Amino acid sequence: MEIGRILPTEAAMILNVSPQFVRIAMQQGKLPIGTAIKMSSIWTYHISEKLLQDYSGKNVEQEIKRIRNREEGI
Repeated sequence: MEIGRILPTEAAMILNVSPQFVRIAMQQGKLPIGTAIKMSSIWTYHISEKLLQDYSGKNVEQEIKRIRNREEGI
């Protein structure tokens, strides 16, 4: 399965923290799971599957599949 883009809300579920925690910690460079870039006044996030897996110790592909299937009602 190609999981594609990982959203801060999905990373938050995997890490058992709030989405706001993920965003702020990435903005401050304190959560090493990807990159947060401020473009004009909007923040954009790139979350790396490998970095998130290394940090969380969880199988990110399985976790994302579970999260997305639950959201789709599968």
